[in-house]
Amino acid sequence: MTGPTEWEFGEPVGVGPWTGEPPHDDRYDPVLLAEGDRRNVVDAYRYWRRDAVVADLDRRRHDFHVAIENFQHDHNIGTVVRTANAFAARAVHIVGRRRWNRRGAMVTDRYQHLEHHPDVEHLLKYAAGADLTIVAVDNLPGARRVETAELPRRALLLFGQEGPGLTAQARDAAAMTVSIAQFGSTRSVNAGVAAGIVMHSWIRQHADLDRAW
Repeated sequence: MTGPTEWEFGEPVGVGPWTGEPPHDDRYDPVLLAEGDRRNVVDAYRYWRRDAVVADLDRRRHDFHVAIENFQHDHNIGTVVRTANAFAARAVHIVGRRRWNRRGAMVTDRYQHLEHHPDVEHLLKYAAGADLTIVAVDNLPGARRVETAELPRRALLLFGQEGPGLTAQARDAAAMTVSIAQFGSTRSVNAGVAAGIVMHSWIRQHADLDRAW
């Protein structure tokens, strides 16, 4: 049997049914143990129930949040969510339209805390209440290079949508703005790629790499 799968395309991945004496631990899912685990999870979470995985991730999550504006149905959000999950972001905040294309998330949205905000003002209130410093990411005059900037530990990394970038309200609300050094002919890098670069910059500065998988 192929067992349950969280991959919507491609060849089956993961592991088959558990062999030998099954573990006596309520974190394990009896169905996955019997049928195999084909999900997009690291080996440490094989056969675990989804709520058990989320609970363990909650102990490992970092102090940064990610937000992305979605006023024109940005197709990069799935990639941002997947990358935020890989770097154990505390939460991903989607500003604007609630609906987004989840295919790029590769089902990681099941394990990542997601928050919706109808507008930038609502996001700003959340950030203030959570004591988060807003770091805008945009290729603007006067922006600091993310390669050399010191990012705050309790940060909300705010990204605009593909094309127009951040709204004026989002830019004005940021405590600092960072940009990514570019050397080619394109005016900007893909929003999903930019999010990964800046998240990894935070990881390099603040994360305990001994805790990485």
